[in-house]
Amino acid sequence: MYPNVQAYDRGVMFNPDGRLFQVEYAKEAVRKGATSIGMIAENSVVFVAHKNVTEPLAVPSTIQKVFRIDAHIGATYSGMVADGLHIIDMARSSTQNHRLIYDDVKSVESLSKGISSYMMQATQYGGMRPYAVSMLVGGIDTEPRLFEIEPGASFLGYQADAIGVGKKVATEILVKEYKKNIRLEDAIALGVKILKKVSDDKLSEANLDIGYVIDSEEFVFLPPEKLSGYL
Repeated sequence: MYPNVQAYDRGVMFNPDGRLFQVEYAKEAVRKGATSIGMIAENSVVFVAHKNVTEPLAVPSTIQKVFRIDAHIGATYSGMVADGLHIIDMARSSTQNHRLIYDDVKSVESLSKGISSYMMQATQYGGMRPYAVSMLVGGIDTEPRLFEIEPGASFLGYQADAIGVGKKVATEILVKEYKKNIRLEDAIALGVKILKKVSDDKLSEANLDIGYVIDSEEFVFLPPEKLSGYL
């Protein structure tokens, strides 16, 4: 037993076991967030996300879980909404600044590293708390790419990945059923199938977000009338 254990709970500093309590708490917040899934499909990257609409009088269309970051990049998150929206705005600013300075698009990996570096600052300085959000960032530059950035600011590339409350079950299904070069339609269908499996409430057009980028086309959101075909 270490003396004054609570001291390690008040800021982002390592305890004698090498743990950052605040980062672990942020990861726990992510584990309670609505499930989001990203997959690299044939010449494309697709995001399928559950919108956790808990208020009976809420307007579902005002909740968004899949975002366009740039013409060729999209993202989704799980965790605290405010943190997720803040990181999304930062990512959008980063890609636009890159266009203005270099007259070129920012690569998916470079953007993911930038998000990771930004989130890492909150794990190093007093008076800050880690961002309670995990993000999936994906798009097409030289090829389709998908990365996850977690609250501890580490990032890793994936062929397919899930974040949020259903991560364990979703990952098990992806390991069994995801195939390299899966067709875009099949990837969307697989993502919806997984969300049906892990979500407590019934999946509908109101609580489902789907977006994708394919080849050299710009990021696309599926409208509600097309979502029904996958439910």
